[in-house]
Amino acid sequence: MEKQSNIWDVHYKNIDRQFIGEEDMFLWLSKGDLKVETESEIAAARDQTLKTEYYATKILSTQTDSKCSLCQQSDETIDHIISACPILAKEQYIKRHDRVCTQLHFNICKETGVQLDKKHWYELVPKSIETSQGGKVTILWNQQVQTDRNLPNNTPDLIICDNEKGTCM
Repeated sequence: MEKQSNIWDVHYKNIDRQFIGEEDMFLWLSKGDLKVETESEIAAARDQTLKTEYYATKILSTQTDSKCSLCQQSDETIDHIISACPILAKEQYIKRHDRVCTQLHFNICKETGVQLDKKHWYELVPKSIETSQGGKVTILWNQQVQTDRNLPNNTPDLIICDNEKGTCM
């Protein structure tokens, strides 16, 4: 049991308090809108106790290789699976990123009065240009920005243009 509490301690110490306050850390638990199974999976991921190869080898002391079963390059930890596996980076990380951006796009459209043909964010396939009723706001999705010099990454996920003020962000 001590090994598991040490894993939690590492996670807890790594949380950037600048972005996540003590009172907000467990807010998702108090809402009660998750299935018990979902809640337990999230808690296990947070606690670094999902059954990965690393966990099986180092914590459960099994005689297995702790390397990632996909890339075989690094230990298969939660952090590696979520953000560092080169095999997952080719496609899965991009899909996850785009789904998050789709939800942001959906919420911004709703807040700015852009009419959408879908009721739920997960049904939406964002259009490259959306304009609010009356033309006050334009939302651009994955549009390249023209710059005065060549930039390797000049296609932001979302650009929100306030057409009345002539500003974009």
